[in-house]
Amino acid sequence: MSGAALLDRLGDRLSGLRGRMTPDAGMDKITWFRAGGPADALFQPADEEDLAAFLKAVPEDIPVTMVGIGSNLLVREGGIRGFVVRLSAKGFGQAEVVSDTRIRAGAAIPDKRLAAAALEAGIGGFHFYHGIPGGLGGALRMNAGANGVETKERVVEVRALDRKGELHIFSNADMGYAYRHSSVPKDLIFTSALMEGYPEDRETIQKEMDAVQHHRETVQPVREKTGGSTFKNPPGTSAWKEVDKAGCRGLTIGGAQMSPMHCNFMINTGTASGYDLEYLGETVRARVLEHSGIRLEWEIKRIGEFREGRRIDRCWGKCSEVACGFLHDAENLPNCGARDPDPCQVAPRGCSRSQSVKFSEN
Repeated sequence: MSGAALLDRLGDRLSGLRGRMTPDAGMDKITWFRAGGPADALFQPADEEDLAAFLKAVPEDIPVTMVGIGSNLLVREGGIRGFVVRLSAKGFGQAEVVSDTRIRAGAAIPDKRLAAAALEAGIGGFHFYHGIPGGLGGALRMNAGANGVETKERVVEVRALDRKGELHIFSNADMGYAYRHSSVPKDLIFTSALMEGYPEDRETIQKEMDAVQHHRETVQPVREKTGGSTFKNPPGTSAWKEVDKAGCRGLTIGGAQMSPMHCNFMINTGTASGYDLEYLGETVRARVLEHSGIRLEWEIKRIGEFREGRRIDRCWGKCSEVACGFLHDAENLPNCGARDPDPCQVAPRGCSRSQSVKFSEN
């Protein structure tokens, strides 16, 4: 359905909204990869009340997909059906210091701006956000962290709207945080959070932020079109080490490349499509599984539909007998399963069997 047809279907139901509605919105202009197909329609609500009205007005059979600032996001070439919601900076991008140790921040505030607000207020514990290329909403969802600190250590409570537009307030314990994970329902849209740090002098905070920035510029491809860390760190090791040991540093497919500088960062060298990027990621996963027996989980969120004839259903790479046994026997692969309605199938080159395992969209 085109964006215009979608909006025509809803007619006057959306007439009272105050936010910005864009039909057939190009997601390549939003994602930091600068790749991806269009959304049927993009809605940027004016504030929490406007977002609640939108969610109540849109029938539940029409998909609503939430995106943040696009830093850790890969959109497939076929685009996104229904509505994409992206919180506006004006309505959701502010930070308010409410006590000597607490900040209430909107979910659209960039992590770097949150760190700056804490610095100005003399509140410690937020320096790690200076090095995270994302927004607070995504950090709340995935328990983002860096430099030995995680979001869960700063959260007091989180405000969120469900698909029906109803408000919920979650405590830190309610969020169910674990490594790069929260257990609250996936259809919730976070709108703001109350965060807590501790008193610290500005000079110390600035030094911590400078150290974070120096580290990023030294070891990460910060000037490339990238989505940040591609894979979560497996237990007991680092994702980049396993990618490197599998010979995937600098590996290139089309315009997509595993960065030679930091091989857990996937970059668009200039011409990459969403297809190139996801194909490369699944190829790396297959090669790491073959080399070390470790199944890497995506940290980058992949959404949208495959373009006709461009579905990612194979990862090319030499397949040993051991790797083949794991790849084609889902029972031997912990946490593997088709939990997403549109999973990728992986069957490395050289495998004589036709069956393939469906990787989940983790």
